[in-house]
Amino acid sequence: MFGASRFGRVQRWQRAAKRGTLPIRLTIAMSTSAGQSLLTRLVRRTVASQLMMTALLFLPAGSLKYWPGWGYLAANLVSGLWVYIYFYRRDPQLLERRLLKREKFSEQKLIQILWRALSIVFLVLAGADYRFGWSRGLFGPVPWWLIVPALLIVLVGYHLIFRVFKANSFAASVVQVEAGQAVIDTGPYRFVRHPLYTGSFIIWISSPLALGSFVLTPVFLLLLPILAFRLSNEEKVLRRDLPGYVAYCQRTRYRLIPFMW
Repeated sequence: MFGASRFGRVQRWQRAAKRGTLPIRLTIAMSTSAGQSLLTRLVRRTVASQLMMTALLFLPAGSLKYWPGWGYLAANLVSGLWVYIYFYRRDPQLLERRLLKREKFSEQKLIQILWRALSIVFLVLAGADYRFGWSRGLFGPVPWWLIVPALLIVLVGYHLIFRVFKANSFAASVVQVEAGQAVIDTGPYRFVRHPLYTGSFIIWISSPLALGSFVLTPVFLLLLPILAFRLSNEEKVLRRDLPGYVAYCQRTRYRLIPFMW
């Protein structure tokens, strides 16, 4: 009896995974079986991401005097820690969803690869620009009175993402629809259908200046079609699998930027 019941649950999980409606309890169960607590994985994610960003910025820069790089790292670290600390007690399931890595749909897997590759190129070029002075040679150095406001705008983007997490506990890092998930139309979702991507857009559009570089702008522009494709593909999944989402789209006209798109 126990074996048959367990086999039935596995079959239901497999079917749900194919539909993109996998219950979050499977994620939590997998985490427990791996023997790693949520706190351990959060610490590992934070340390690994900060070390990687530090290496990608400062090895090409060839100097630790690259102060916009330190400011950018600090904005990323403080924002990430605040999210982890705030939701660790209040909504640990949100953090479980944010730790998901594997996309279920082939289109999203391709987008994930392209996004990560361009992100690496972006950070490497930022450090290299500081070292070789491409921006200085073409346009002059980026003044501090542009770098500091840009860093503050980066923090604004992270704050918007935090507000999204407060409004939507189902805001996973992968595209999926879970059992029991409902349409969210409060908080930032009143204005655009994908405020999480709006926050990311704000971060990316301000990142070139925040990192003291003019020549990074073309790389940022390459990220825009990837973001638009991910958003459009996600909408297709939500329209198909999330009850009430079509009506929400009719009520909330704009996807990413109010009064524009």
